Formats: sequence, structure tokens, C-alpha cells
Amino acid sequence: MEKTKSTARFLFVRLGIYLAAVAIAYGLASLSATQAVVWRLAAMGVSVGWSERVAMSLRDLAGLAPLFLPMVAFALLVAFLGAALLCHYLARRDLARWPYAVYFVAGAGALVMLHLTLELAFGLAPIAVARTAGGLALQGLAGGMSGLVYLYMARRPL
Repeated sequence: MEKTKSTARFLFVRLGIYLAAVAIAYGLASLSATQAVVWRLAAMGVSVGWSERVAMSLRDLAGLAPLFLPMVAFALLVAFLGAALLCHYLARRDLARWPYAVYFVAGAGALVMLHLTLELAFGLAPIAVARTAGGLALQGLAGGMSGLVYLYMARRPL
């Protein structure tokens, strides 16, 4: 019975860590997209104050959640599972030196591939900023940061 409790606790903690990483990736991706739009508005001569920036950011966080958040969650689930398998494989061969790099690349690749796949399959970009190389790099950076956070939190003692 004690083993069942410890397994359930382990899985519950991992689920919480995963959900935190998803929230970070989604939040950073949404906020970077919003601020890129604000920057473009400013480049056209439209004055956008801090209160408008915050209001736009909060609206985008809430507005993108029903569509974009589940996609981010699925992409990161696949990426983190693949990263865990790769790190396990490398550790068995005494090659695991950079697990943070593996998780960063996995998270970044997940969000970049999400945008590229949607663009190729359906011809749409759920985040407009991802249509440019710089915007796609920002989305990848958001995914990479979530990979770093996931691994950091997962390696902390329970």
C-alpha cells in the first residue's frame, strides 16, 4: 500500500510540474505574440500605453486559451516524453552531459513544429507573429524555457 501511495504522489507531482511548464510556454508564447503586435502598432505611429499593453496581454491570454493551450500541452507532452527517453538512453551509455540542452531543444522544437505543422496542414497560424522567422524564434524560445523549467523542477527533491 505504501508503494502505491508513493507512486501516486510521484505521478501527481510530475503532473503538476508538467502543467506548470505548459502554463509557462503558453504564457510566454501568448505574451510575446501580443507584444510583437504592440511593437508593430508603435512602428506605425500608434501610441500604446502600459495600461493598453496589459489589457491586450490579458485578453490574449484568455482568448487564445481554448484553441492554442491544448495544442501547446499536447506538443510539449510529446516533446518531454521524447526528451526523457533520449536522456535515459544517453545516460545508459554515459553520454548524458547536457540534459538541460535536450529539454530546451525539445520544448523549442515542439512549439516551432506546432506552428509549422498547422501552417503546412491547414494554411493557418494560430499566432500571427509565428508567420515571421523572428516571431517563430520567439515561440520556440517560449517552448525552450518551458523545457528548462520542467527539468529544473523535476530534478528538485520531492
